Amino acid sequence: MRIGELSTRTGVPVPTIKYYLREGLLPAGELTSPNQAQYGDAHVRRLKLVRALLDVGKLSIAATRTVLDSIDAPDNSLHDRLGIAQHALNPAPAGDPDSADLLEARELADRLIAERGWLVESPGPARDTLTQVLHSYLELGQQDLLVVLDDYANAVESLAASEIATVGRRPDPDSQVEGVVLGTVLGDALITALHRLAQEDASARAFAALG
Repeated sequence: MRIGELSTRTGVPVPTIKYYLREGLLPAGELTSPNQAQYGDAHVRRLKLVRALLDVGKLSIAATRTVLDSIDAPDNSLHDRLGIAQHALNPAPAGDPDSADLLEARELADRLIAERGWLVESPGPARDTLTQVLHSYLELGQQDLLVVLDDYANAVESLAASEIATVGRRPDPDSQVEGVVLGTVLGDALITALHRLAQEDASARAFAALG
């Protein structure tokens, strides 16, 4: 198919497809003449993946390129690819990571991870994000919300185990790779959406009658 048909099948405008080609997010088509290229079903799938990472996962162009490169890298293990996706989702926090006001939050994060026996990077992007979130709670005087920290941990621990087990049952290695990466990027968006819906429901049940 030509680029116009690729645009029709995916709903992505031709100028946007050309931009993705220039940015290396989409592999080049097969040249049939100096000014014409043919695209296949693999391009349709990759274009849908790019849109999911950008529009749903809210990744930047650079982060999307990094995630796609990790999917395409044949020598990386599934666990390595998961790490690459996490680094793309969790850029290094701003400010001095060793400032005194972050010490308590870091200790809370480290204690939670140690108590649950999680095998995670130290330092690592997700650990740093957890520290930043806990620091914000403490700084804003919201310490009482930390009593639900174990509830959060229990929920995501069960979810992660189910996710990894499901992907591991796939017979196709390429599908496993894509599942691990999308489970990280789109899974975050899914958790956020479900959390907000559940919060809205809980708030309506608890507070609506009081309004």
